[in-house]
Amino acid sequence: MSTRSERLAELARVFLKLGVIGFGGPAATIAMMDDDIVQRRGWLGREHFLDLVGATNLIPGPNSTEMAMHIGYERAGFPGLAVAGASFILPAALMTGSLGWLYLAYGTVPAVEPFLLGIKPAVIAIILAALWRLGKTAIKSASLVVVGAAVSAALLLGIGEVVALAGGGILGLLWLRYRHRYMEAGLATAGLAALLAPLQASKQVTLWALGLFFLKVGSVLYGSGYVLIAFLEGDLVQDYGWLTEQQLLDAVAIGQFTPGPVLTTATFIGVLLAGAQGAVVATVAIFLPSFVFVAILNPLIPKLRRSPVTASFLDAINASAVALMAVVTVRLGVVVFSGWVPIAIFALAVVAVFRFRLNAAILVLGGAVLGYLLQLL
Repeated sequence: MSTRSERLAELARVFLKLGVIGFGGPAATIAMMDDDIVQRRGWLGREHFLDLVGATNLIPGPNSTEMAMHIGYERAGFPGLAVAGASFILPAALMTGSLGWLYLAYGTVPAVEPFLLGIKPAVIAIILAALWRLGKTAIKSASLVVVGAAVSAALLLGIGEVVALAGGGILGLLWLRYRHRYMEAGLATAGLAALLAPLQASKQVTLWALGLFFLKVGSVLYGSGYVLIAFLEGDLVQDYGWLTEQQLLDAVAIGQFTPGPVLTTATFIGVLLAGAQGAVVATVAIFLPSFVFVAILNPLIPKLRRSPVTASFLDAINASAVALMAVVTVRLGVVVFSGWVPIAIFALAVVAVFRFRLNAAILVLGGAVLGYLLQLL
């Protein structure tokens, strides 16, 4: 048995690596965690991993970062939660902060499109592999097939992720005629979010106002991290006037290119508005609520799984989460597969991941190199 200090060191190594290679948004990063944590290391069973995925969808904040925190808690308690979360966030924060400094110095961002051209189709192949593995575990019955199909249809019709997932869980309960008071943690975290949501930042850029704004965003940001863009455009551009539209677009481009959580876009904006101190304040503020929410929720998950009622709810949420990943994959594919280069890279990546079981790091790096080289043809 390893000691807690050894487990913390191992968590730091694993999540620093995942923070460096975690391209493609939460669906792709969670797929990489499934491959590394469940498939290769065996730290968690796939069913419990899915329970954690479902739980992250019920609280505000970035799902992939909260998954890192959940895994850290499972491995080494509250210190593990802190180490895994911080290690996963740190690489992207350092990268976006450095690019923010370069942006201030030169007024532009690096030309990264050739690399993204290869990374994106490789990431979709990684997501497909995770969908195959998670789907075999999550879809346990015909009832759950119906739940997943209903959630997929709702998402395709434009219903928000949170509403669709919650609806999937409730549908699973009603299917079995269960009624129960569940999700105490959801009530607690929703209450904290409600307390913070009305807070408004000053229109003058100060460290306090910057921190307050991103603390509020981190407390109420349900669904994908990409919803952050709507908050930034509505508040920082339109209401406060802290950013121009072009600065916002450049910040989003950096968030897309760098690995790890998209919410480290806040780090880039912090640099633009208040230098190194602004980067630290914005980063800590936007991620702090997630640490609190996960600390509240994680200890309750085993109790929820042991109850027949809440176990049914978690099963339905797991099927719904797989449906969400499937819909996200389709949407990404529509955007990515334009031209023969991404299609060719995707085909090679599918063979690599399904036939040769290459890990995500090799696929991401290989896709980047192929994208750059094929773009030169």
